[in-house]
Amino acid sequence: MGAQSRMTPFFISRLWRRALLLVCLLLTAPAWSADILLTAAEDGAGVQAFTQALAQQRPEDQVSFVPLKDLPAPSQLPPGTRLILLDLPGLDWRLQDDQGPPTLVLRISRLQARQRLGTTHPAKISLLWSDPPLARQLKLIANILPQAQRIGVLYGSDSEFLLPELREYAAPMGLEIVAQRWDNINDSRPLQNLLKNSDVLLGLDDPQLYNPKTVKNLLLSSYAQQLPLVGPNAGFVKAGSLASTYSDQADWLAVLDRLLDHPPANWPRSLYPQHFKVVGNPQVARSLGIEQVDETAVAARLAEGEKRP
Repeated sequence: MGAQSRMTPFFISRLWRRALLLVCLLLTAPAWSADILLTAAEDGAGVQAFTQALAQQRPEDQVSFVPLKDLPAPSQLPPGTRLILLDLPGLDWRLQDDQGPPTLVLRISRLQARQRLGTTHPAKISLLWSDPPLARQLKLIANILPQAQRIGVLYGSDSEFLLPELREYAAPMGLEIVAQRWDNINDSRPLQNLLKNSDVLLGLDDPQLYNPKTVKNLLLSSYAQQLPLVGPNAGFVKAGSLASTYSDQADWLAVLDRLLDHPPANWPRSLYPQHFKVVGNPQVARSLGIEQVDETAVAARLAEGEKRP
């Protein structure tokens, strides 16, 4: 009995050392271990599938989805949370509070950001662009239509701010941007005028100009002039444009995986996905007498070009 009582302090000391070791291990957990919270106004099958895919990709992290209506104010979330917004209502909610956690805004277009933020950029918010990069779209044209020199671009009040950037990218490539404002989509004269003075039409991701109401007029007019339309997005290629670059769910997951490996302080203020694909419309190519787009080969050439300085 006396021997057991003498050994008790030894065992107690060993238990304390083990407890301290456990605490130290917890405190020195890998920097990439995090609580990742996704939110959106709608909780659909696509959102759940995306959340599950991210959780499978990052088993060391706690990945969860909470509908926007069930969240408190952003400042009430734990400061260590890494917040991922999947829709625009989520961004509107996040912008109401300057004190929220570091935030990644997924699948937002340049136009949508401009409409909500103007020329400002709130701290701790990183914007991941959904619309194809302008430089990448121009390089796509150069790859599949090397003879095209005059790039026709329709623009409106929302998308006009993109023109200087577009011209900046086009100049070193020897391309000319022929811009035409289109304020009234029921008036086809600006479109007809642009088609007569262009070799190809490049669509900006501007819903005021490229939408279900305008798609028939845009495509029939371009076909009548035997002029291809590139872009503005993968959905429009299905409707009848020639080709576009785009990023799918796998590409977005790769972007998130890379960003979440770094501390939020190192997240970029805005970013286009590094990974992307090319989609072409073979029927449109045939009808315009253009060689069918080899989607895999063209995407590989574009990606290789972006890797080079």
